[in-house]
Amino acid sequence: MSRKLQKGYFVKGRFVAEGSAQDVQFKAERKGRPDASRTDLKRESAGLQALGKELLDLRADLFDALGLPDDLVQALAEARRITDFEGKRRQLQYVGKIMRRLESALVQAARQALATQRTGSAAEKLLLHQTEQWRDRLVADDAALPSWMAAHPGTDTQQLRALIRQARKSAPAAGQAALSQGLAPRKGRAYRELFQLVRGHLGGADVPDMHQEHDDE
Repeated sequence: MSRKLQKGYFVKGRFVAEGSAQDVQFKAERKGRPDASRTDLKRESAGLQALGKELLDLRADLFDALGLPDDLVQALAEARRITDFEGKRRQLQYVGKIMRRLESALVQAARQALATQRTGSAAEKLLLHQTEQWRDRLVADDAALPSWMAAHPGTDTQQLRALIRQARKSAPAAGQAALSQGLAPRKGRAYRELFQLVRGHLGGADVPDMHQEHDDE
């Protein structure tokens, strides 16, 4: 009676039977992912492609600090340029393909950079909201000035009072003109300068007032 041959292969002169523990180990080592199923790999691939898409909106200073490989930088630049939906979709798939070749440390750094941007954006929004509240209070109510000076004694009182007066003078006329056209009231230069003064004392860098773009048109 002939003996049935066992399926397998040789590694360094040693026979490894298919399905054996050693076979599973060798295949896992070649694959590079000992416990990853096809579903896991597919999910990870989709996650890396989504991460690549998020990098399109990463702030320039954070993006540059990552030191991404040139092919990925160029692929992302091309994805930003493409406006066609299908073309962008294919380009992002290519971005995801490159992302899968990145070292895990660089992938983690990219995630951290995005987290840093999100945290910073939230803080900036809060600061913007606080600045607008103080500015509007100072223009609307004389009682707000002593409260502001108590909290920020280093403020140039003369400059602050002058800006408040100018903002109050310009607000009624601008508001009436805008309302007659069915538009939101437009604010004058003093209103914007007051915003910048308040923001500076609250600890923020100078940025345009949200009303400035419309006022300058």
